[in-house]
Amino acid sequence: MKNFDELLESVKKANPVKVAVAQANDMEVIETVKMATEKGIAQFYLVGDAKEIQEKCQQLNVDMNKVEIIDEPELENAPRAAVSLVSSGKAQVVMKGLIHTADYLRAILDKEIGLRKDKSLLSHVGVFQVPAFDRFIILTDAAMIIAPDLQQKVSIIENAVVVARALGIEMPKVAALSAVETVNPDMVSSVEAAILAKMSERGQIKNCIVDGPLAFDNAISKEAAEHKGIKSPVAGAADILLVPDIEAGNILYKSFTYAAGASMAGIVVGAKAPVVLTSRADTAESKLYSIALAVQVANSQSQ
Repeated sequence: MKNFDELLESVKKANPVKVAVAQANDMEVIETVKMATEKGIAQFYLVGDAKEIQEKCQQLNVDMNKVEIIDEPELENAPRAAVSLVSSGKAQVVMKGLIHTADYLRAILDKEIGLRKDKSLLSHVGVFQVPAFDRFIILTDAAMIIAPDLQQKVSIIENAVVVARALGIEMPKVAALSAVETVNPDMVSSVEAAILAKMSERGQIKNCIVDGPLAFDNAISKEAAEHKGIKSPVAGAADILLVPDIEAGNILYKSFTYAAGASMAGIVVGAKAPVVLTSRADTAESKLYSIALAVQVANSQSQ
């Protein structure tokens, strides 16, 4: 897939997926749910104060045949109830509503009803449709792991590969980013990028091709890579950009969105089910695409 129109068409044709929304009594959340149901992307469990949710659904003329309201008026219990729907198999995706991210993630990581797999690392994967490119650009991790070490970077890559393969990219090309394209012992990101490339070469990181260190320009631009004499199957053709830390990821994430006019979707991967973690600052379009991406990944993992 190369754009979000193709993603939306794919999820419409796939097996029906149910999304459990934690603390759904919010007008923006209900608006997104309405968009998703009208486009045939998913069905929903709306967890929270049933009376408030019902009123908002009526105001927005939501098709009540596509949603089921779960009454959980206590704020602290809503995320646990939503996560339980997924861990019990009634839903396949969990989505954040009007709650603090920390409370949401606490329920996801709960040892009793949570979705964390043994020794798994949860990381954020952003998928961008940038006007200047004819393909998706996948960015990770810009939201979860502050300063990943080498082993965490391996897990972050593996999580991003799950998303890439769900989008039909069978052997994604991963650029381990640094400020330079040569190893500098004083720059840890360049050293770790080179190690990741060698690990990939030896089959320690599977289902992808990793190369690095690569600077941003020669990771995405063939002209920049050729100008610097870089010969690599990844240079100029990267599907996945692995950033060295959350600061770099956050800056690049927002640069794509606000400076390059990109459309985006973002989910957290590494749990037993895809986790939709949107921000109130995200556009309605972005939230819709995030749900579609989570549904696509859920269907891919069920096969």
